[in-house]
Amino acid sequence: MLPPSRRSWWPEALLLAGFAGLTFALWRGVFLGLDVAVYHWVEAHRPPAMYWLARGLNYLGQGSPLTVLAAGVAGLLVWRRHSVRPLLPVIGAYLLTGFTILPLKILFHRAPPHNQNGVAHPERLFSDPHSQSYPSGHATNAIIWYGVLALLLAAVLAPRSRRVLRLGPPIVVCISTTYLGYHWLTDTVAGLLLGLALERVLVRVPWDRVPLGRRLAAAGWAGPSARASHRHWAIQSHFSPPGGTG
Repeated sequence: MLPPSRRSWWPEALLLAGFAGLTFALWRGVFLGLDVAVYHWVEAHRPPAMYWLARGLNYLGQGSPLTVLAAGVAGLLVWRRHSVRPLLPVIGAYLLTGFTILPLKILFHRAPPHNQNGVAHPERLFSDPHSQSYPSGHATNAIIWYGVLALLLAAVLAPRSRRVLRLGPPIVVCISTTYLGYHWLTDTVAGLLLGLALERVLVRVPWDRVPLGRRLAAAGWAGPSARASHRHWAIQSHFSPPGGTG
């Protein structure tokens, strides 16, 4: 597999172009009918048992618990490996999500299917200054944070288990958040596109070579995180085939 820095940037460009194209289409009124149709279908096909199952599964995409979980795993690795570097991807993911998801939600202020606040056209972008539905933070958080967890657990999980960890929960979260009416279908699609692009950016960072300062180096806390280095991550980003350029 090629080093992250040598991978093609085309996948990220295409993912971001897809997000921009979808956003423009929604602004022009395209796909709004699909969003409304999907919402009405799930409203009519949500028995109590399925509702509670979906609601429980939806917690897999909560950003704050995922951040705490990733920080806890990284903290354990810091203690065991005597290196602060396992914390770096957690910090990077936290900053990246914080500076992208919330600003976009505030910018587009789209009302969610539920809690529409009585606005005339809740399915439209810029429909409610008090809402933050687009893009889906659950979808983006799930893609990024389960990717980080797979990275941190690379030493104890087989490649197939890491793929399941990275793909399984995000798929479940995307289905449940749409099924529950928490988000329009296109909110979820936009969150996926954004999350995939951001995760690829995180994978590109050479965390074992990020400068940490002389004091940490002198204290022995700036060494490579051994098994957590790019060489052992085996965390090829989404859509990146084994041995290819991604």
